[in-house]
Amino acid sequence: MNYADLFRVTLPETALEVAALLVLVVDLTFLRKAALKLRIYVVSLLGVAGCGAAWWALQQQSNDWFTLVSSSESGLLVTGSYIKIAQIGIVVLTALTLLLLIDSDFTKHVGEFVAVVLMAASGGLLICGAQDLLVIFVGLELLSLGLYIMTAFAKSSGKSAEAAMKYYLFGGMSAAFLLFGFSYFYGLTGSTNLSEIQLAIAQSGPSPLFYVAWILVVAGLGFKVAAVPFHLWAPDTYEGAPAPAAAFIASVSKVASFTLLLTLSWNWMMYQGQFGYPMNLVNQIKLHSDQTWLPLASILLIVAAVSMVVGNLAALAQVSVRRLLAYSAIAHAGYILLGVAIFKMHTGNETSIFETEIPLLLTQKAVLYYILTYGLTVIGAFGVVSVVERATGSDQLDSFLGLHKRNPLLAAVLLVMFLSLAGIPPLVGFWAKFNLFAAVLGVSAGPVPFALVALAIAFSVVSLYYYLQVLKRAYVMPAIDETPINVHPVTLTVHLMIAVAVVVLGCFPELLLRWIESFYRVI
Repeated sequence: MNYADLFRVTLPETALEVAALLVLVVDLTFLRKAALKLRIYVVSLLGVAGCGAAWWALQQQSNDWFTLVSSSESGLLVTGSYIKIAQIGIVVLTALTLLLLIDSDFTKHVGEFVAVVLMAASGGLLICGAQDLLVIFVGLELLSLGLYIMTAFAKSSGKSAEAAMKYYLFGGMSAAFLLFGFSYFYGLTGSTNLSEIQLAIAQSGPSPLFYVAWILVVAGLGFKVAAVPFHLWAPDTYEGAPAPAAAFIASVSKVASFTLLLTLSWNWMMYQGQFGYPMNLVNQIKLHSDQTWLPLASILLIVAAVSMVVGNLAALAQVSVRRLLAYSAIAHAGYILLGVAIFKMHTGNETSIFETEIPLLLTQKAVLYYILTYGLTVIGAFGVVSVVERATGSDQLDSFLGLHKRNPLLAAVLLVMFLSLAGIPPLVGFWAKFNLFAAVLGVSAGPVPFALVALAIAFSVVSLYYYLQVLKRAYVMPAIDETPINVHPVTLTVHLMIAVAVVVLGCFPELLLRWIESFYRVI
């Protein structure tokens, strides 16, 4: 193995880890006796600087997704294309989360919290680029352990401890399912590399044990993305975790997990790795990929449909805005899974693999567009909820009464975030759903995709109702307390920047689309 190449590819993760160590050293030595506010400022900005260093390291890497790092052709880690897009998204969302920490007061151990955030983000970067089952599992555990710790960081809150315990127990079970499924894949193929697993399955054809392994993997990853029926941890975790931790879970964790699902789909069911193979083997891979993917897609489609229905209906009954956002996240996971599941349901009339890849790439780009814009929007939503919660002591719906009088700018940010989550034009959430649903119908025009897209649109209308319940209290219903809510200038600036980004990307959706397109090499 070329360790110079390995270090080059893992330079973004290294930058985050070094920043985490630097934060700990500075906070526990030089700032040990400083005021809490000063410590929060310094460690948060150091964390953001670490994210900036990771972003710079990512810019030095190739946009070509064929860049591999390993002693063999199959590779352990990959850079470029959709992987690099997701990694840049994780770095940016992590920086925004750390900026929201500046006005928080849930812990005195701010250095440790920032270090855990950075190390969890490095796990997310590792997940995105991993091409080996063992590397995937290491990245998932690094991310998950950080999330468990962040959830429990508000030591004075009973809800935080309860949420962390539930999250940890469910996470342990999901890790067991995932590792068990991985062990089956290794037993079936004799390899832990995704491309080699694809080749082995293509040569021998899928077996019943292969489908059992896939179901176990779906169960494990379904927990990470909070899809039904693996969602039971999400409402309590979103409600009990500190606001920056909940925002990180809702954004960074989702981006990393859905990128992993794209990687599994692209490696096992698509045609990556076959360039240079004999044509008869290429055709064999195509045939078995078609035979393999339909039952696997059916599993994901069922999970997607149930997640859309359960998430939106359960959100209607919530009086806690945090829990409302949790069930909303479950519904959004269903929408995204719809795009992942129909990743390979083409018409079967293609004469070459390249005719099939074009609509598949469109679906992949639509999924990336969705997870990035959703992550940005949900961080802004949790930021507003955290400010209101600190001012009123509650995240209940009635805590938002008269918000437009108490802080008009904060109410405007809330309006933009929630309407974007509902998919109202011209905000970016509308284009995220439009691009995804259009890509799904473009890949497969059968009755099943059409029915599922219709279901998704119908429940998007349902979601508008519960988002409007919050906005109704912020703008229409009279306030019980009209005391102004003061917001830290940095926090307010971050909120306004996110809101402006949501509006601008909604009015000019081609800005983000062209940026995503720039990472794809024309074949």
